[in-house]
Amino acid sequence: MAELNPSTPKAGGAHKRKKMNLRVDLTAMVDLAFLLITFFIMTTTLAKPKAMDLAMPVGSGDPVPASRSLTVCLGKNNQLMYYLGELKSPLIAPTVTGFNQRGIRKVLLETGKSVYDKTGKGMIVLVKPSDHSVYNNLVNVLDELTITNVSTYAIVDIDPHDTDMLKQKGIY
Repeated sequence: MAELNPSTPKAGGAHKRKKMNLRVDLTAMVDLAFLLITFFIMTTTLAKPKAMDLAMPVGSGDPVPASRSLTVCLGKNNQLMYYLGELKSPLIAPTVTGFNQRGIRKVLLETGKSVYDKTGKGMIVLVKPSDHSVYNNLVNVLDELTITNVSTYAIVDIDPHDTDMLKQKGIY
């Protein structure tokens, strides 16, 4: 049992009164404290992990049309390179940009609109992370694809030709 006992008065006082011992029982207070601690531990929600659904294609026999395929190669220093079509003869020349609204988001919106106007079909985006890119950049590109409503995209291995182009642009 938890108690609070006051100290006894020192002897030698002029008046000797009989003091009653004051005794406070703190058991109920301790029980209440443990009940509150238990309540807050049980009702607290911890940070839940956030996950993004990603469906990877098994593989199809249909070739990707060059006029609809935008290739995004992830480089170092939070930069990326993009081009439309094939690297040998691109419809949009390889260009370096960043991960901001005026960067990849603007490219995805404008290129997607121009591809749809020319072909009547949606754009296909190929994301190629390099050895020097970080995981956060891949997640940022996937977020931008979701924001800009690009429905068809794939994460593929980077070609040596793309790696050479990244080296020429200085972001490998």
